[in-house]
Amino acid sequence: MRHAADVRRAVADLKRRGARVAFVPPMGAIHEGHVSLVARARAGGARVVASIFVNPLQFGPREDYRHYPRPVRRDRARLAAAGVDLLWEPPAGDLYPAGHRTRVRVTELGDALEGASRPGHFEGVATVVLQLLLVVMPDELWLGQKDAQQARIIERMVRDLGLTVRVRRGATVRAADGLALSSRNAYLDAAERRDATALARGLAAARAAMAG
Repeated sequence: MRHAADVRRAVADLKRRGARVAFVPPMGAIHEGHVSLVARARAGGARVVASIFVNPLQFGPREDYRHYPRPVRRDRARLAAAGVDLLWEPPAGDLYPAGHRTRVRVTELGDALEGASRPGHFEGVATVVLQLLLVVMPDELWLGQKDAQQARIIERMVRDLGLTVRVRRGATVRAADGLALSSRNAYLDAAERRDATALARGLAAARAAMAG
């Protein structure tokens, strides 16, 4: 499904039939972390709407927007196998038509930590999530705990703007070596991947030390 009007009609039909609607909005390059969010939503009895949209607003001028992985056919197949009821792939022009100037900025939360090194990133995230929510109008929004700052920003935006959606978080899913699953892990060579797992190993050791 491509266009917002079609999505609105399809979701309205689900709700008329008494369904609770959950929304999962990855950018693509679907992995088991995304699949787990769909599974959690389905386990609660919701019908699941997912979107795939590589959002240009959240990429800086020297970041990887043009090279971000887009295995569209594989993504569609994985989401269908996971049980997604409705997949929305919006054209950029539908979300950001010519002359679009509105941005959503969550101050303080969006300017710290990752936001300090990626100016405008969380503004782009908040803007697109609001755009998507206003079309889908779900009962639940499922986000990954892996992107904890992003999830917190979206929770704050939802609260501050009085949106009725309930924001739910799914646990971080990790590979066998402890690295959190991420679409950008494909960029890592073997040495970089070993280095990247050091943080997970360190955190696990710290947890074990505190527990003991």
